Amino acid sequence: MDHHCPWTSNCVSHTTFPHFIRFLFYAVLSMLILTYHLFRRVAVIWDERLLPAYLGPPTWAIAHLLVLTVLNGITLFALVILLVRSVYCLSVNTTMIESWEIERHEALVKRSRKSGGYVYANGGQKMRVEKQEFPYDIGIWRNLCQGMGTSVMIFWILPFGPTPSIDNAGKFEVNGFEDASKIWPPPDPDKMPRATRGFDQDLKLRQYGSPAEEKEAFHRRQQDDFERRRRPVVENFVEEDSNSDESELDEYESEYEEGLDGEEGWTNSEGERLRDFGVDEDTEVLEDDDVPLGELLRRRKARSSEHD
Repeated sequence: MDHHCPWTSNCVSHTTFPHFIRFLFYAVLSMLILTYHLFRRVAVIWDERLLPAYLGPPTWAIAHLLVLTVLNGITLFALVILLVRSVYCLSVNTTMIESWEIERHEALVKRSRKSGGYVYANGGQKMRVEKQEFPYDIGIWRNLCQGMGTSVMIFWILPFGPTPSIDNAGKFEVNGFEDASKIWPPPDPDKMPRATRGFDQDLKLRQYGSPAEEKEAFHRRQQDDFERRRRPVVENFVEEDSNSDESELDEYESEYEEGLDGEEGWTNSEGERLRDFGVDEDTEVLEDDDVPLGELLRRRKARSSEHD
């Protein structure tokens, strides 16, 4: 499938793509002929613009000519872009959906380079990303022949020209640039299923004697969740020893934050740092007690001017 065409009320696919190319070609050709005749009519009216009004066309005819010229120009511009885009996709053997997959894969590879070739998939699991070449681009001429269903060029523009058979829609020739074990499109980390989490087999149902005990147990679980989320997320998590003292726990909680690139400091989900957006991370942040008096006066004056 390439896309769904609302003009033809049909999906442009492996067997209908040649008809769609011919449809665009003849639509552009007919609108170019219409543009020629409209231009000749507009040129005559412009040359005779200084003649009396009763010798020229009526006002409604001029308004109709203006609307038709504008609509024809806008539609022709859009169809030319669509025709050029479709012919380009045909020459590289890429559908519109596959072009989106290529762009997604290139963006994913670029993002993984900032974190050592890895990204985090849905659910937090770590996933390695390797650049893959599009496997179905087998050369311009062979792409055109495969997409149009024949190597005879005169049949490409015939209204009832041949189309590819549905029998060969399940398997396509590949260029051999990548290992046959690799699949296309590459897996999308954002669409991977979440990792299954195991449960304690010895877990028993919680039973409480009174609503007050149930409320107290809920607050304990809430506090435990809060303490757990305060700890920094590290790649190699070492389970705490049950006999560790409070000083070791404080030391673990005060550990620096580690970004996706393995360096100290904050990064977003794509591995970008504040300096990538023009922020100077090395600038020392002054506490309110360390700010000079002149700076405090300037801030107060600025706030008062905003309120005014």
